[in-house]
Amino acid sequence: MSAEENPNFWWSLFTMKCPRCRRGSMFTDPNAWKLRHTLKMPDKCPECRQHFELEPGFWYGTGYVSYLLSFSLSVATFITWWIFIGLSTEDHRFFWWMGINAFLLIILQPWLMRMSRVLYLYFFIKYDADYKHTPVKRFE
Repeated sequence: MSAEENPNFWWSLFTMKCPRCRRGSMFTDPNAWKLRHTLKMPDKCPECRQHFELEPGFWYGTGYVSYLLSFSLSVATFITWWIFIGLSTEDHRFFWWMGINAFLLIILQPWLMRMSRVLYLYFFIKYDADYKHTPVKRFE
């Protein structure tokens, strides 16, 4: 990718890059499953200097986004299970789905927490192709 090329929105979102420049990493450790560092973020983007915490208590809103992601994952696994395996309480297939879904939610929780922060920040900060020459907006 050249310096003039605009980074892809979806690629930047799923690789957890800064919403303003789509180049700087939002988290200090790329591995979400190092649980001591799961939510550790720099104060500013290393590339464009965008502040990540826009106001005190900003990240409380990510609870709603995390809930939506978890609910969406559960609905997706339910529909997939229903289509490919079917549902019945008589032979415990429904309870197998519940167990597998709970296991997936627990295993994916660090990634879901990070993704909820990324989505929440992408909602408030828009991409700026000319981020090198535009001053950073302060929300406080």
